[in-house]
Amino acid sequence: MTKDCRILAVVPARGGSKGIPNKNLISLGGRPLLSWTLDAARSAASIDRIILSSDSEEICQQGRELGFEVPFVRPASLARDNTPGIAPVLHALDTVEDSFHYVALLQPTSPLRLAEDIDAAVSLCRDGGAPACVSVTLCEPSPHWSFSVDSNGRLRRLLGDSGLPPRRQDLPPTYSLNGAVYVADVSWLRSAGGFLGPETVAHVMPRARSIDLDDELDLIVLEALLARRQSEPTE
Repeated sequence: MTKDCRILAVVPARGGSKGIPNKNLISLGGRPLLSWTLDAARSAASIDRIILSSDSEEICQQGRELGFEVPFVRPASLARDNTPGIAPVLHALDTVEDSFHYVALLQPTSPLRLAEDIDAAVSLCRDGGAPACVSVTLCEPSPHWSFSVDSNGRLRRLLGDSGLPPRRQDLPPTYSLNGAVYVADVSWLRSAGGFLGPETVAHVMPRARSIDLDDELDLIVLEALLARRQSEPTE
């Protein structure tokens, strides 16, 4: 990148995890989980510097062995279950001895994201003029087919819609955050206090690259998808 538009990638990997113990230290597809995100960030043409942010000495050590830059150990106060996701990003920006125009948050629990996803999200900000971009994927099933259940066991349509088309493919498209890529102008991010705002734009990713590792079922799906990716012939 040019000197007046430098981009920092922050990979947050705290030590605690409820769904899968020591989640950020597991092996996935025959490799450490962290390595998938490091490879994507290194291959992204838009990224100038990549740092790992963790409160765990064990994770920091594995990160160093993989080739991450680990300039600090994150304070335990910024690695709790209720710590806002933006907190490690702002801490990293305040701690590194460098200045950046944009920052990219790349969670290691999204190992299927590609360098092209990172570059596309950055381009939507840098070239498209948006202050922030987040990656999303189509909701399946659609929230238009979601219901709550009242105290009497009766279904209530969650969105209160009526007269919707009966076929899934005719429903209006809806999107959900997939957790893979968050990019923002640093000044805007500090002011907004997060990546989501009225001006945030979306980078749409296919479902096959949008699995976010949260539980054992996600782990099974990710192993299958990575095995298929590794078996595909390279050009």
